[in-house]
Amino acid sequence: MASRLDRGAGPSEEREDSNNSGQQPTHITCQLCSKPYKEPRIVPSLHSFGEQCLHKEIREALVCAQEVTSKLTRAIDANDKMAEPVETSRENATLIITQAFEQLHITIEERKKTLLSEMEAISLSKTTALTLHKEQLMKMQDEIGHYTTMTSHILQTHADHEMAALGDLLPTELKATLKKVENVSFTPNQSSDIHVTLSTDSLIQELTIFGHVMDSPPSPSQSTWSSVSVAKAKELYCIKVQSMTTKGERYPYGGLQVKAELRSKSHDGAVVPGEVEDHGDGTYIITLTPQTAGPHQLLITMDGQHVQNSPCDLDVRRHRQYKNLCDPEQVIHCSGPSGIAIHDSGDIYVTCWRDNIIQVFDQAGQKKRTIGSHGSGDGQFNHPYGIFIKGDVMYVADSHNHRIQKLTTGGQFMQTFGQCGSGQGQFDIPVFVIVDQRDRLMVSDSGNNRVVILDQAGTWLLTINGGKHALNAPQGLALDPQGNVHVATWGSHSVKVFTPDGTYVRSYGDLNLPIGIVIDEEGYSLVNEFNGICLSIFDPQGKKIHTVGNLYNPEGVMLDPKSGSLYVANCCANTVLKYSVY
Repeated sequence: MASRLDRGAGPSEEREDSNNSGQQPTHITCQLCSKPYKEPRIVPSLHSFGEQCLHKEIREALVCAQEVTSKLTRAIDANDKMAEPVETSRENATLIITQAFEQLHITIEERKKTLLSEMEAISLSKTTALTLHKEQLMKMQDEIGHYTTMTSHILQTHADHEMAALGDLLPTELKATLKKVENVSFTPNQSSDIHVTLSTDSLIQELTIFGHVMDSPPSPSQSTWSSVSVAKAKELYCIKVQSMTTKGERYPYGGLQVKAELRSKSHDGAVVPGEVEDHGDGTYIITLTPQTAGPHQLLITMDGQHVQNSPCDLDVRRHRQYKNLCDPEQVIHCSGPSGIAIHDSGDIYVTCWRDNIIQVFDQAGQKKRTIGSHGSGDGQFNHPYGIFIKGDVMYVADSHNHRIQKLTTGGQFMQTFGQCGSGQGQFDIPVFVIVDQRDRLMVSDSGNNRVVILDQAGTWLLTINGGKHALNAPQGLALDPQGNVHVATWGSHSVKVFTPDGTYVRSYGDLNLPIGIVIDEEGYSLVNEFNGICLSIFDPQGKKIHTVGNLYNPEGVMLDPKSGSLYVANCCANTVLKYSVY
């Protein structure tokens, strides 16, 4: 590519050209500013103004060069600054590695001295034993030789009558000596050699994984662990901690200082330390056993810093002793109790089907207020049965009004779902209602032999009728820890289990008109038998483990999520019974 300073034709050439042609000189254009000129100077491609253009461009180029130079200088400085901590880290890492191997060398030397000392002690002990054994054998040999020589001498030098006198002495002494020989081993102990057990292969393997160098260190704040919010007192509680790097990647080495402790929030502030097992691959298993029930705080640290979500609250609960259930500890009197629900405040809400109201009691069993009246208007009831509370909202199965009412726990009407019928959006004596983990309403539509699932707006989502496992007058509903819904089927005398999407799972129980049901966090089912006048308790596999009798047509049943107490609506006795399950 031609330079802006490439020469054109010389002045003489141009004049000669113009004289010969008889024409005016050709205008030449400045390559910088595109202006024409007629009087070329030394460089024909530049005119008098062109020099100014060139100066301007050079100045601009100089300014640009200065800016680039400044940027390069700053980049070099930044690079040098970044290199400083890298070099410092390298020096620190070199020092740590050197010190570690120096300490390892000292440890190996100390172990070497210990092993050599043990070997010398064993060698001395075995050598001493062999020497004593040899001396014993030589002594026996000398004694036998002595008596042998004496006997030969007597045979040669003494008369027969003298030999008779010595006949008793020599055999006796010789026999005693031979007896000693019988008790002496003629061969040394077979384990008299020294054995050495030193696995160099395992030592080399351990040294191979000893220490590690990474460009991304472990980050406690990003390290994760398997957490739960509930534990049982006196029960082993296991936690898996996974260490992570600052880049959010799995840290594949062990050796970090992981600690855990469980602190009681009660006045005594008792602390339970956790035992930590380092798996060597970045995972740690923590085990601890809570000693007392109540609110606790769990703390997990890694190299002195809290891991992700630490500290956290842990609710420690006692094991429920269902097999010990017998007599109630409290009796609450009300007319025809059907359903029971517990508010977060501890207040007990009871539907009274005979009086068409909801009564609210405190934990001491004292009545606080009454909600509703008989009728079909908003907030009125006609034989209310099941009740479910979530937060400050309650849902009531207003059975003979064929609807579900939604109210605040203070009694203010919010919404109603359903009317009498068998189609979508209709009910025929709905008796129980619950809300699942998806915030869906599940209603046992008893007269239509189905369970209906609605959203919070009342939109019909799903119908569970059981198919060949038909629901015959479904009653109480409860969710197990896996989210399955258990349906107490009055006409089938059993409890039927369905997935959240309505697929049949199994049935259990041989019950006499099952009605109310509740399931605890471990999967134990408690089912009221209306005609069986009892409460039956089943383990998570559906095996009956206990029965509580002396009830009079029990209906609803509820577990207090905080205190763990059990409440039974003993309907025809006009009482609510409170049991302690601990």
